[in-house]
Amino acid sequence: MKKQYTRRQKAIIRRRIFICVCVAILIGLTAIIATFVNFIIGLSDKKDNNPVSSAPSSSVSSQVSEPEEEENKPPQIVSTATVLNIGDIMAHSTQLTGAYNSSSGEYDFSAFFKETKPIFEKADLVTANLEVTFGGKEAGEFRGYPSFNTPDSLADTIKDAGISLLLTSNNHSYDTGLAGLKRTARVLTEKGIEFTGTSETPNTKNYIIKEVNGIKIGIADFTYETTNAEGEAGRKYLNGIRLDTDANDLVNSFSYTNIDAFYKTAEEMISGMKEGGAEFITFHMHWGEEYQLSANTWQKSIAQKLSNLGVDMIVGGHPHVVQPIELIHSEGSDHTTICVYSLGNAVSNQRRELISSSPNGHTEDGLIFSYTLSKYSTGDVVLSAVDATPTWVNKYSGGGGYQYTIYPVTSETSAASDYGFSGANLEDTKQSFTRTKKIIGEGLRECQEHLGCEITFSE
Repeated sequence: MKKQYTRRQKAIIRRRIFICVCVAILIGLTAIIATFVNFIIGLSDKKDNNPVSSAPSSSVSSQVSEPEEEENKPPQIVSTATVLNIGDIMAHSTQLTGAYNSSSGEYDFSAFFKETKPIFEKADLVTANLEVTFGGKEAGEFRGYPSFNTPDSLADTIKDAGISLLLTSNNHSYDTGLAGLKRTARVLTEKGIEFTGTSETPNTKNYIIKEVNGIKIGIADFTYETTNAEGEAGRKYLNGIRLDTDANDLVNSFSYTNIDAFYKTAEEMISGMKEGGAEFITFHMHWGEEYQLSANTWQKSIAQKLSNLGVDMIVGGHPHVVQPIELIHSEGSDHTTICVYSLGNAVSNQRRELISSSPNGHTEDGLIFSYTLSKYSTGDVVLSAVDATPTWVNKYSGGGGYQYTIYPVTSETSAASDYGFSGANLEDTKQSFTRTKKIIGEGLRECQEHLGCEITFSE
């Protein structure tokens, strides 16, 4: 028999059922929420442990392969610097006469570089040996050999031509004495032309570190001393002139009779350059014997020692003729040095008819020698190319006497198309080119093959 419940009992039962259902629903919701939370936490942990797993396929490829590609990528050239070097700039009395304008009373040397200026302007740095002094009127009349005192306007011409660094240590640095030595430095400074080899004050560094397109080049310049005939210890002589004691520290020089002292100085310089950040080191040397077409024993032994000390490039002058180019291998290491024993004259009045010891025109010849440095993304700086262009100096009527112009000559016949030469002038440039090629061709080719750069002269 079915049990009968009172109204009150039924209400109690309904309330209990409702409570049970609510509890059941609450338990179910709690379980669902817990499951969902655990799912989210699991995803988060998975993402943290494998950050690329949820990235798009293109992003995955980028993140995984990019470091490998970067590591395998060859170093890239980030900058280059091309340096041109020319030989001796001289101003003999005949050159002064031709440059003088009687109407204005001024000296105009602009003819010297009118054909080389476009070449210089394309380079990053151009150097030349200044083999005169700017002694001014204080040193007397302007004059040429044997004691050069040149008008300041030559400095203006040099700067306008694009020559940006002068080498001032040579056997004529003291032609107008201590005052002229200092005045030359002062004139160049005032005109904004950098120089090295001499200085106005003794506390000036005896080398420079020139930054060119982000590449730091250490540059030093030295001249030989003449024999100290009187045997005075600690006294320097240039061209037979005894230097004032105050000038001893103002000129970079070396003595063949005390060469070890020079090597010690050179080693200290090289160390100082490297500490200053120099990435390539060049020494300019005023050395050798005048009018000799090959390097002597002293030049070769000094060049070898400088190579052993870590010098990268040696550029020489003083013989007034072109001498060979040589690839030097350092002793005890795989370091190499390129040496140009003499660039010859840039411009002078040393002509075949005037120089009995050089009758074949070699004093009319010179070189524009260039080298290119490349800096890589790794920070390494390497010598990537060397080149040489023969030059010939033409002497011709003009102004108050004769004018002088340097002509670059790239082949036996290039002067015909480049400058409209014919007849005697064309023949002179042909002979000049042939002379220079014979002297430097083999050595230049060896250096270029060593570097893997373009060969200038074919066989």
